Amino acid sequence: MTSTQFTRAEIEAGRRLFAGEWQFVAAAGSPASLPPMRGIEIAFAGRSNVGKSSLINALAGRKNLARISRTPGRTQELIFFTGSGALSVVDMPGYGYAAAAKSKIAAWTALIDAFLRGRSNLARVYILVDARHGLKTADDPALDVLGQAAVSHQVVLTKCDELNASELSSRIGEVEAALANRPAAFPTVLATSSRDGTGIPELRAAIARLLAERSR
Repeated sequence: MTSTQFTRAEIEAGRRLFAGEWQFVAAAGSPASLPPMRGIEIAFAGRSNVGKSSLINALAGRKNLARISRTPGRTQELIFFTGSGALSVVDMPGYGYAAAAKSKIAAWTALIDAFLRGRSNLARVYILVDARHGLKTADDPALDVLGQAAVSHQVVLTKCDELNASELSSRIGEVEAALANRPAAFPTVLATSSRDGTGIPELRAAIARLLAERSR
């Protein structure tokens, strides 16, 4: 399902990483309200309604850790969650929702820029992309900002249960080809489905591998 292979030990490390109790820590709506840095952070970004909250819930094995909204663009803050270990997960505001006021979009942009450039413990941003549609022009500004800030980022396909194996393989190849010219982008794509659990153990393993690399 993905072009990255993980060992049994990494799969188990990923399971343990998310096996503990997870809880909400803080909601930051401005740079001044960002919580103190703690341990290692990873963040999830993506277009509105791409399935960020569902994926975070699936990773943590919780149904209601992250709020799932049927209203695009509802999440306007950086939402911080933490488990029993050193890892913190950040749910970033959805982007690409045209109905938001320009002033609100500017405030979101300033917040995200401060977060990306000011968090030395931010290990990676995972950009979620709907597997049915692939990368869209709405994803370009986010990828550009991450590249300019030199923040490591990786694309995670969501809703992969909606595609057959051939379609998914083609979509992964298409996205990886598009990322080839972005040096800060991780070259391989992970494929997931929050609905049937596809790729969730592998994403946990990827995060565990990332933390292991950071601790060396």
